[in-house]
Amino acid sequence: MRDIDLKTLRLLVAVCDHRNIARAAEEAHIEPSAISKRIAQLENDLGVPLLSRSRRGVEPTAAGIALLEHARNVLFTMERIASDVAAFGGGLKGRVSVCASASAIAEALLDDIASFMRAPAHQNIRVDVEERLSLELVRQLREGAASVGVCWDNVDLQGLAHRPYRQDRLALAVHADHPLAAEASVSFEQSLAHEHVGLPPATAVHTMLQRAAARAGKTVSYRVIVSSFDAAFRVVAAGLGVSVVPMEVAETYRPLLGIRVVPLTDAWAERRFVVCFRDFEALQPAAQRMVEHLVERAAQ
Repeated sequence: MRDIDLKTLRLLVAVCDHRNIARAAEEAHIEPSAISKRIAQLENDLGVPLLSRSRRGVEPTAAGIALLEHARNVLFTMERIASDVAAFGGGLKGRVSVCASASAIAEALLDDIASFMRAPAHQNIRVDVEERLSLELVRQLREGAASVGVCWDNVDLQGLAHRPYRQDRLALAVHADHPLAAEASVSFEQSLAHEHVGLPPATAVHTMLQRAAARAGKTVSYRVIVSSFDAAFRVVAAGLGVSVVPMEVAETYRPLLGIRVVPLTDAWAERRFVVCFRDFEALQPAAQRMVEHLVERAAQ
């Protein structure tokens, strides 16, 4: 198969976005016949039709939809490559890609990164932060798709180096009128008598809570599963259940939503986060500085 050139991919994406070859051609300032010829050649090279043509326009076939997704990713990556390399001409000294768990991002990580970027010595360093599930985060670090990760140390960090970061404590968020709202603290087992609001099963905290319930010989009854802490707090405020959440995050929502935050007494409720990476010496200097800064901020 011949190599697929980027211009053909861009034109294919434009045609699929407009559902019309003529409009895509007008946008690209070329003749419609030139686009048709390129896409026909691509279909011939791949051996499958990519577009379904009709009087009203075009629609991507199943193969076209699959290629379209890859095309968008490839074009995005190429734009990032060009941007990152060109930035060095303007004095940029590096880019750090950080993957972090939802808990780390919701707590102090963004403030710590902002502190890093405000330092005069780091003015020319760009930082990208992406939220990832802990298991996916670890996988990306192992595969080299990210430079630095920040997550709970409860996940399998085999094959990665790591340094201590911050700590937090889990608590139970409850409605102000909930039976547990007046308690100074509660055990997780006490909360199992009530319906919970939980995060998706793929999250580390969901797995931990399932194991803790199993040790107590009980199960967690989930009334609602949500995708973020923000959603969890709002469901709790609506009186639909209780939720195990980080205390530091909960304190932000407590005055806004009028909920109560009750500390958990369980030993595992005290969590430790780590900054992880494959090999510190192999990191770019900008990433090394980032790791050192995060560790120092946490120690302070």
